[in-house]
This record gives sequence, C-alpha cells and structure tokens, in this order.
Amino acid sequence: MTQEIIIAGFGGQGVLSMGKIMAYSGVMQDMEVSWMPSYGPEMRGGTANVTVILSDERISSPILQIFDTAIILNQQSMDKFESKVKPGGTLIYDSNGITHFPTRKDINIFHIPAAKEAGRMGNIKTFNMIILGGFLKIFPIMKMENVIKGLKKSLPERHHKLVPMNQDAINRGMEIVETVQTL
Repeated sequence: MTQEIIIAGFGGQGVLSMGKIMAYSGVMQDMEVSWMPSYGPEMRGGTANVTVILSDERISSPILQIFDTAIILNQQSMDKFESKVKPGGTLIYDSNGITHFPTRKDINIFHIPAAKEAGRMGNIKTFNMIILGGFLKIFPIMKMENVIKGLKKSLPERHHKLVPMNQDAINRGMEIVETVQTL
C-alpha cells in the first residue's frame, strides 16, 4: 500500500502541520514516510502545499508530478492540482473560498465542510484536524492511537493540553465528510 498525497491551500490553514502529523503518524505505524513542504515567503495568506507519501514499501523519490490524493483548501490549489490527481484517485476539498468546483469524472471526490464546522465548534484552528479526520474516514490507513502520537510529536509539549480538542475535531471530520462522486 502506498498513498501519495498533496495537501494544498493558504499559509495559516494548517497545511504543513497536517502533513507533518500525517507523516509522524505513519512513522508511529512503522510505515515508510516522506514529507516535503513547499511554501512562499509569506507567513500567512501565501500559498502552501506539502507532499506526503505513506507506504509499506521503500519510497523511491519524494518528488511527484501526479498524486493518488489531493486535499484542496482554496481555489488557487484547485486550479493547480485537480488535473494532477491520477485517474481513479481521490480529490478532497473544503468549499470555503472555492468558486469553481471539481469537474473531473475519472476521480473520486469528497467534500468536507471543515471551515464551517470549525467555526461551529468555536475554534477555527481545528480546521486542519477536521480535514484530517475526513481523510482518515476515506482512507483508514492509520490507527487513531498513532495519529494522536503523531499529533503529540508535532506539537510542543506546552500545547499537549490541546490534544483532546484536536481529537474531537478529527472525530468530527470523520462524521461530516460527504461523498460527491465515487467511481
């Protein structure tokens, strides 16, 4: 099993940290892992993406041109990465800020209303964990205990008190992911 993933959005949406948590979780599960971020010089509001590869086999290269799964969090990323999902692959998106929805007919498409739900939950910073939960519902490739270990590994110890809130957000993402189109 190999899952080649691109997560793309604006800086400040937790794109890189979501990828880091996925990577640490994979390590905790004895998977082969690659985490390769890409971002502009802006701290918030600039584009950011991260490529994560999770595999039970050795990873030959962290550099990818096409992906099994794209997690899209803004329109610019939709425009850039929808075409880079492998036929039969999966596109997951949050509709907040998306004006042109995915149109491909040869991929699976899922929607997670994460920004709306994070606002409803009272903490917009849980946005990325809601997205992660939706991903894990679609692809249950990591056990929750390893995701929590990955979360703790990626957070400074002074923020470990936030782990239960983040776990709630992951669980909520699993509950609200919506199927748009499956092959």
